[in-house]
Amino acid sequence: MRPATDTSRTAARRPALLLSMGPGVAERLLDDRHHTRLDALARTDSRLVAHRLADPAPGVAAALAEAEVLLTCWGAPPLTEDVLAAAPRLRAVVHAAGSVKHHITDACWARGIAVASAAAVNALPVAEYTLAAVLFANKRVLHAAHRYRALRTAHDWPRELAGAGNYRRTVGIIGASHIGRRVIELLRPFALRVLLYDPFVDGAEADRLGVVAAPLDEVCAGSDVVSVHAPALPATRHLIGARELALMPDGATLINTARGSLVDEAALLPELRSGRLAAVLDVTEPELPPPDSPLYELPNVLLTPHVAGSLGGELHRMADHALDELERYARGLPFADPVRPEGLAHSA
Repeated sequence: MRPATDTSRTAARRPALLLSMGPGVAERLLDDRHHTRLDALARTDSRLVAHRLADPAPGVAAALAEAEVLLTCWGAPPLTEDVLAAAPRLRAVVHAAGSVKHHITDACWARGIAVASAAAVNALPVAEYTLAAVLFANKRVLHAAHRYRALRTAHDWPRELAGAGNYRRTVGIIGASHIGRRVIELLRPFALRVLLYDPFVDGAEADRLGVVAAPLDEVCAGSDVVSVHAPALPATRHLIGARELALMPDGATLINTARGSLVDEAALLPELRSGRLAAVLDVTEPELPPPDSPLYELPNVLLTPHVAGSLGGELHRMADHALDELERYARGLPFADPVRPEGLAHSA
């Protein structure tokens, strides 16, 4: 995240603002401190949250008609042409989360609405989760924990775990997204070699990142851990399929904190059942695996319920970032982290 810009020399005004997000989200996103700051930055009823904009209640309709800024988060309804017609004064959307694809439409770009996102901030906890998963995978912590629970007796652990450890191991990163880049940054203090597959990153940029750019096949074949951070697009569906999984070395670990659609689960399951590969999966397809899915029981799988992103108190960091962006807008300054339509084709 960029350092805050000094805005003290620019006079601020208080634009009319409406909150719009899914039920229950605002209560987790904003604490009393945020409400106090929001009320100072904008003309708003910060306790009024619009869950629906296509058929709003009278109070929401009146606020939408006056709103210059929408503060959105998870579950925000789409800003269709009809919604925008009911919001003639709308000039900006500040999204206190990551992807804006669910609610920012072509009609927004046609209107010239400015959009900001907290994607760079939401990348931090996902990258931290990934770092922990990488270090634990190379240390074979999951394997050791399951075996320890099963054996419950003295055992020659140094012999069984002779190949474990993080010294001079190779990590493959799939996608130089906000999260992928943050993972690369977090891995720098460790004695690890990092390979990167991203078709939009050339050798010079890879050098600046401190990684080795390589084709996808080479990343899969040469990595002890492969971590997926590419966007979910038609072109990336099942990016990691049977061929890529077969290339991964015996004992390697696949980490997916991106979207379940990037990994062909039907191809992954045989590799996991055989014990040849391990996996850390924070996302799956479907998002909630069926009750009889072997992912719940396999000892070489760490399955978590999409919790790598901002959770609990981490939501307040996204709120802080969003209010920083709102303050910049109120002072007539450009957003620190703007979203531009030309970048959406290659982003989450």
